[in-house]
Amino acid sequence: MTSIAQQGLPAVRARRADAERNRAAILEASTAIIVEQGSLLDVRQVARRSGVGMGTLYRHFSTKEELLNAALERLFSSWVTLAREAAKAIDDPMAALEDFFEQTLVCRDRGRALNTAYSNSAQAPIAECGHLLDSLIDELRTRAQDAHVLRPDVTVEDLALLLTSLSQLAQTTGNTHPETWRRLLRISLDGLSSEHTEALPLCPSNG
Repeated sequence: MTSIAQQGLPAVRARRADAERNRAAILEASTAIIVEQGSLLDVRQVARRSGVGMGTLYRHFSTKEELLNAALERLFSSWVTLAREAAKAIDDPMAALEDFFEQTLVCRDRGRALNTAYSNSAQAPIAECGHLLDSLIDELRTRAQDAHVLRPDVTVEDLALLLTSLSQLAQTTGNTHPETWRRLLRISLDGLSSEHTEALPLCPSNG
């Protein structure tokens, strides 16, 4: 004989499945809006696009900031996974590093969300997103240095700051001088070559 508790299990499971679908829909809508518009989320727009009510949205994410944090982390995680797979498909370590920079900067919508989360200290997910990004950059850096094609004194921080600077440039000059970042990226990458043996200046914090 089926107990009362067991009879209630299908209904509980159905509610949980609905809740998971709603949460996934909210995050999917949020990340799509971030890609399109940057990180200034309108929760009403998120609710409309995900097909849920405001009450449902706030049951999953009690504040707008909590939703933004979760969406940015989801976007970063997905982006890092794709970038890592693309890098592994390129045999030349330096070419993999160059492709990572170029593809990140070409995709300005992704770059906008990345730059906002990574460089804006007011955003709570900066630490987690920064760890994800630094981990990927470190893999690319180590691979290139092990192959002796990247300067041995280049750090993760160097490459992360270069990416942030070029992302900002791509965003600010995209409408007027869309190819400016390509020129500066080429200059920067040439400077990263292991052919240059003169030691880099120390950062103030290291001096």
